[in-house]
Amino acid sequence: MIDYMKKHERYVKEMLEKNPAQEELRELLVYHDKQIQWMQHERLVHLIVMLFVCFFTLLIFGFAIIRTSVPSIILSVILLILSLAYILHYYRLENCVQQWYLISNQIRQRL
Repeated sequence: MIDYMKKHERYVKEMLEKNPAQEELRELLVYHDKQIQWMQHERLVHLIVMLFVCFFTLLIFGFAIIRTSVPSIILSVILLILSLAYILHYYRLENCVQQWYLISNQIRQRL
C-alpha cells in the first residue's frame, strides 16, 4: 500500500514538473482526488482494524495479568507486536494522505 502511494505521488510530481496545460491539470486533479478518496476509505478500514487489534491486545494483557499462563503471555506479546505494526502502518498511511492533500492544493493553485 505504501509503495502504491509513493508511486502515485512520484507520478503526480513528475506531471507537475512538466508544466502541463490547464486541461491536463484538471484531469490530473480529478485523477489525484479519486486516489485520495480511495486512500481515505483505506485509512478508515485500517483505523477500525487497528482499534480492534489494540482493544483485544489490552483485553488479553488484562487476562494475562489476572490469570498468568504461558499461552496468555505469548498471545499478549504477539498481539502487542501486531498492534505496533498496525500503528506504524496507519501512521505512514495518514502522513501520505496528508501529503497528498498538499499536492492537491498545489494543483488547484495552478488552475
